[in-house]
Amino acid sequence: MSSLIEAADLAAALDGSSPPLVLDVTWQLGGPPGIDSYRVAHVPGARFVDLATELSGPHTPTGTGGRHPMPEPGAFGAAMRRLGIAAATDVVVYDAGQSVAAARAWWLLRYFGHDRVRVLDGGFAAWTAEHLPVTDVVPEPAEPGTFVPRPGEMSRLDAQEAAAFVAAGGVLLDARAGERFRGESEPIDAKAGHIPGAVSAPATEYTHADGRFREPAELKEYFAARGAVPGARVAAYCGSGATAAHEVLALSLAGIPAGLYAGSWSDWITDPRRPVATGE
Repeated sequence: MSSLIEAADLAAALDGSSPPLVLDVTWQLGGPPGIDSYRVAHVPGARFVDLATELSGPHTPTGTGGRHPMPEPGAFGAAMRRLGIAAATDVVVYDAGQSVAAARAWWLLRYFGHDRVRVLDGGFAAWTAEHLPVTDVVPEPAEPGTFVPRPGEMSRLDAQEAAAFVAAGGVLLDARAGERFRGESEPIDAKAGHIPGAVSAPATEYTHADGRFREPAELKEYFAARGAVPGARVAAYCGSGATAAHEVLALSLAGIPAGLYAGSWSDWITDPRRPVATGE
């Protein structure tokens, strides 16, 4: 199953005999809450999922785990069952932005063992660009699903493993904006810079202006220029793990399996003993 679906194909699937479960994962750093946009308009039948509470775990006092900590298997499983997900459920996720939040949902479902999940390429904007129907009607609660999380189906790194990964010659890609990587600007986290040995690969550079992913051949060329080629050991990180999931998705479209440093930069900087690099 492809990891992406086009808007027209999703519309056709929703009219079919076995429609997929659609999840709206609209989220924006700093707000407003995604549920507000969802209540105004969403894909008919879509159910809202909150990135901060259902696709993230609780914050720790030290900040370990980053701004969006990994959810515990039990909590994530309960949230997915509430949405009606079972082993055979086809899931499509989208958001109203650049598919970063949707990719977080895609990666978590894959990590916890559910591979029947696709991202709507171009998100809600692609849906409305096709003049497909939208609604403000919130569906009735779903019949509870039977989803059982199986952690570890996707490669995941912690801070120690990320450091060892670079030391062993792995290609660690930084999905944040170039100025944040270089340490010239840091509007969110307490320290500026990047993990020593990481390579800048901003998420905005491998997508089109409308948020759609570039073609696989273009993605391969983009990542190859940064040392990430099929057969190489590759992983990605960002500020909190969400945009890095988007990068892992892009890498998979290019035929390059990659790990995810889930805590990312916001976790890395919680230990003052960890080195910080700036510049190119």
